[in-house]
Amino acid sequence: MKDDNHKVSDNHKSDITLQEKVDIQHMQLQSKPVKPQQALEGFDPKFNDFVEYIIGITHEIWEERAIGKLYDYYANTVQIHTSGATIYGRNAVMAGTIATLAAYPDRRLYGDEVIWGGGNTEGWYSSHRLTHEGTNRGWSLYGAPTNKRVSYRAIADCLCKRNMIVEEWLVRDELTLVRQLGLNPVETAIKMARKEAEKGTAQLIAGDIERGLGQLPPEVIEPTPSFEPENFIRRAIHEVWNWRLLNKVRDYFAETIALEGATQRRVNGHNDYQGYVLSLLSPFPDMRITIEHFCSVRTEDGGYRTATRWRMRGTHTGYGIYGEPTGQPIEILGVSHHLIYDGKIQNEWTLFDEFELLKQIHRPTSA
Repeated sequence: MKDDNHKVSDNHKSDITLQEKVDIQHMQLQSKPVKPQQALEGFDPKFNDFVEYIIGITHEIWEERAIGKLYDYYANTVQIHTSGATIYGRNAVMAGTIATLAAYPDRRLYGDEVIWGGGNTEGWYSSHRLTHEGTNRGWSLYGAPTNKRVSYRAIADCLCKRNMIVEEWLVRDELTLVRQLGLNPVETAIKMARKEAEKGTAQLIAGDIERGLGQLPPEVIEPTPSFEPENFIRRAIHEVWNWRLLNKVRDYFAETIALEGATQRRVNGHNDYQGYVLSLLSPFPDMRITIEHFCSVRTEDGGYRTATRWRMRGTHTGYGIYGEPTGQPIEILGVSHHLIYDGKIQNEWTLFDEFELLKQIHRPTSA
């Protein structure tokens, strides 16, 4: 996959130190996706390509406070999916935008990455990883202003047609936000879960977790004859998480794998990554991850940047980081970005709403 400038001969691979591998990984992290050359049908001609469109409309709405631009960029029938609910209609999006800016008047959104796919026929698809910053100077769903400074990540996946977002999947690092506001996460989750149950808005989860048919193991995903990033990522997630083959971490991930996860987790190396997987499997022994969407772009030096939207289901029947088992089922939306280079995953950015997970774990049994 590398070009000649990046190849290392077999005779010298054993001479590379761990620090040199880390330096190489840092170089790869700086590698940029190939700049798209696109003719966007029905889009405002001021946008030269789809990435520029996503970055541009985010800037206009949030940075310039042109909230009314939602009429230009969001369809009237738009659906916004989160782990806890689905928001319907442009007016609901506008109300939520106003409420958020009122709670954080100095709010800034910094774009970290846009991975894209699709086209004019089926619609353009983006996975936008970004960082939110601001000061809580107004009322929010968590109560009175705290004057606390917050900084947390989010990933927004959008389906766009003719200059408008028609559907969006939004994942925020809400637990980090709650902690930075100075709130107790578990107490706040229990309180909000009870309120949602009383209002009848709590998400109800039913059905078995289908890891396999009967007593059979999970299905097998066969590798493709030549390297394909989608097949590679699907097999990596399926074999490590659904098959519980933690030894496969060494097959799919580079020795210097660096993960940035939910609630500001930082993981480095194979052993830490295996520990990270176990920390989530232990509370949910029947967990299964299902992939809902995948897209990727090539990098200038022959690698891939990928975006995978997935859904995690399980039952809180095990001990672990979430405390004593409650027996509650959970269903959480998540997104992972990967940098693939030299046939292995070098970096991973994964996000899911861990505060929503706490709410589902602690929902009243009568809900």
